[in-house]
Amino acid sequence: MPDSTEQKWPFRWELLLRYRFIETIALWEGRLTTRHLCDTFGIGRQQASKDINNYLREVAPGNLEYDKFLKGYKPADGFQPRLTAGLADEYLHLMARNNELMNVFESLALNMANVEVLSQPVRDVKPEVLRPIMQAARQQKRLDVDYVSLNHPDREGRIIVPHTLVYTGLRWHVRAWCEKNQEYRDFVLSRFRDIPEIMDESEHGMEADTEWNTRVTIRIVPDPRLLQEQKEVVEVDYGMEDGALEVTTRGKLVPYALKMLHIDPNEEQADPMAQQIIVENRAELLPWLFA
Repeated sequence: MPDSTEQKWPFRWELLLRYRFIETIALWEGRLTTRHLCDTFGIGRQQASKDINNYLREVAPGNLEYDKFLKGYKPADGFQPRLTAGLADEYLHLMARNNELMNVFESLALNMANVEVLSQPVRDVKPEVLRPIMQAARQQKRLDVDYVSLNHPDREGRIIVPHTLVYTGLRWHVRAWCEKNQEYRDFVLSRFRDIPEIMDESEHGMEADTEWNTRVTIRIVPDPRLLQEQKEVVEVDYGMEDGALEVTTRGKLVPYALKMLHIDPNEEQADPMAQQIIVENRAELLPWLFA
């Protein structure tokens, strides 16, 4: 991919975004239609078709081929990213729609002098691994996978039924029913090995995942050992109302939400200045915390 610090893009900004979108969706989902562009950018089908044809003519000839069975474009055998880095994070952050310009398009030559952003380490996920996971999640199908973990570093065959991709602020995992353990679990995307194989449909979808569907509110307050003046500073820092910040999330995401807030709910900090905030309703959250 060209050095974005030197490359002068020959396209208008809004057209470049659509070209990058075309490349990202085609690579990671394995199917691109004009509907993708219409729904995302609010353009007509004729303009969307024109964008795809222009991408193939001006940017990457031969990168995509039309598949009559899929009723859309798929990556050709010699597909090479031209306007993206070809990293899973580009697609995953695009779906999350979280800090979209910074995360999905950060390799572009944006004029952002006097601003520095720390980026997370990229955990490599191959397109051929992610595509069947996404397809199985959307169609509620069983997936035959090879997976490794710290407890089982040697690859282990499992059958899962994925339903949702989750970004925790540091890594991506997929929430899925595990037939081996007969329960819903989290599987880190970077720990899948080989290419997952899509199987038949399953009855274990998102609706049956009670822990996932339960909503829990985390109540954050300033450390009570702080002086009143210090508490007021903390309240403004976190945008608290009436001395508290309430964060509502899914039950299974409570530990991740606390990690993002840099809160350790299992022990009290010796110095109130170290953490500055605490979980006021810790007792209510105990069922959701990691051991």
